[in-house]
Amino acid sequence: MMPFIDPTTLILASVIVFFGALTQSLIGFGLAVVASPLLYIVNPQLVPVPIIVMGFAISAMTLFRERGHLQFNGLQYALLGRIPGGFLGAGLLLFAPQPILGLIIAAIVFIAVILSTYRVTAPINRSSLFIAGVFSGIFANIAAIGGPPMAILLAGKDASQFRAALSAFFVFSSLIALAILAVVGLVELKHLWLSLLLLPSVIAGYLVAGRLIGRIDKDKTRMATLILCSISATILVIMSVNTLISAN
Repeated sequence: MMPFIDPTTLILASVIVFFGALTQSLIGFGLAVVASPLLYIVNPQLVPVPIIVMGFAISAMTLFRERGHLQFNGLQYALLGRIPGGFLGAGLLLFAPQPILGLIIAAIVFIAVILSTYRVTAPINRSSLFIAGVFSGIFANIAAIGGPPMAILLAGKDASQFRAALSAFFVFSSLIALAILAVVGLVELKHLWLSLLLLPSVIAGYLVAGRLIGRIDKDKTRMATLILCSISATILVIMSVNTLISAN
């Protein structure tokens, strides 16, 4: 086994990634929202680089499946916004202590849950796409959770168009995020090995989702996902606060 991860941690991480990939394949986003807080609890080095790689993989597969529904109009402005947002997020990742990062990740998850619960929407134009891209970049390079800002803008599309548009955005934005993290020295060889070890779980989640699409209630799936995210974020808050208290 690799010296940077033990078998138990790898099994737990694989299960988490499987359910995250299953969720994203079904509803268009959710891998990072589901997996990031839990993976950070299991092993902080799994966030953000390996989960960004996993996000790229599941998005590429989903985009291939939904390619006939893709409408790319305007997404380039969101991708442009990912660049300054990505550097801001990477800066926080470089200088914030681990328990503070845990609290930031939990806060991002709670924001994502609230926005998803109340189905917040916003007009789609160049400015809103760029701003969403900036926030997506900040969230993604801290916690690999870049989906919620874009999901707000794309919420009016039908399910297939929604999955296709988000997947296209994630494919390109994941590459931007990894490039920025590499530039600031936050991508190491161990992260790529971890990504490779977790890739089978992503593929498995995608394949299982392909058999479930059209057979399950997506609203119930979405609600169960949001509840799980809230619980995991709460646990992360408790652990991070305890670490801060112990340090003092």
